[in-house]
Amino acid sequence: MQKKFDNNTLFPLSLVYQDTKSTESELPAHFHDRYEIIYVYDGEGIFFIDNVFHNIKKGDLIIIPGNTIHHTIHDKDNPVTCTVIFFNPLLIHNNSLGESFSYHQLFEKSQKAKYYKYSMQFNQQKVLESHFEDMNRESTDAEFGFKHAILLQLHMVLHYLNRMVFPYKCEFASPNWGPLWMKDILSYIENNFTNGLSLVELANKANVSTAHFSRVFKQMIGLNVSDYIVQKKIIMAKELLLHTDENISVIAERSGFQSMPHFHHTFKKHLGSTPGDYRKNRILILET
Repeated sequence: MQKKFDNNTLFPLSLVYQDTKSTESELPAHFHDRYEIIYVYDGEGIFFIDNVFHNIKKGDLIIIPGNTIHHTIHDKDNPVTCTVIFFNPLLIHNNSLGESFSYHQLFEKSQKAKYYKYSMQFNQQKVLESHFEDMNRESTDAEFGFKHAILLQLHMVLHYLNRMVFPYKCEFASPNWGPLWMKDILSYIENNFTNGLSLVELANKANVSTAHFSRVFKQMIGLNVSDYIVQKKIIMAKELLLHTDENISVIAERSGFQSMPHFHHTFKKHLGSTPGDYRKNRILILET
């Protein structure tokens, strides 16, 4: 599942301020092109990203690079209240001004290190909460220049986080939650998703029945295993389309699709365009 945004807007940024989530309203495991920042005010839950589960609680910050599969499971008795910011990375394209600094570093370093969850100290929480409050006020009042004000606040948040977060390490280990075989299965899928994995093969590897495997996987990830594997294939194909000159048929094969018709149909179903159109349109956007 890919979260849908209005790609025609001139201001590709969405702010969801202090929203209390519920299990029913939460998307299953999904991905999108936009960067995402989640800040937790209250509540508890489990956050799944890049094959790892993290406990989340008050004061936690989650950094989500584009095209990264993620999913939240909320505590039924104490659901998470959070502010979420989605934005197109092109909004923070910046001149380096002769420094190595970039607003993108927070997302790039998180992805490279596989660190996505940061526990903010009390004084850091107050700084972030103040910025988010200002962004929400600008969005609500919608006075002259409010979009520029929101964007300035976003730059200030990213500048602060790039300066303050990386001296600290986030929680890296998975919580003691779910069956022991899930971590191994997710790692196995990550290394073999282009090889035509079957439910029977995965259940046998986990040493459980196919029915039990399907039920637990859907409960923890929010998708059945076949849909999860398709997401992995689509993300790989997107990266190859944008960052290589390889023929589309080669990309289809490398991404694990058994035929070109299947690749075209699946890609268009998930992204709304053919692989060729996606490559052409995204490169034009990046060059603009």
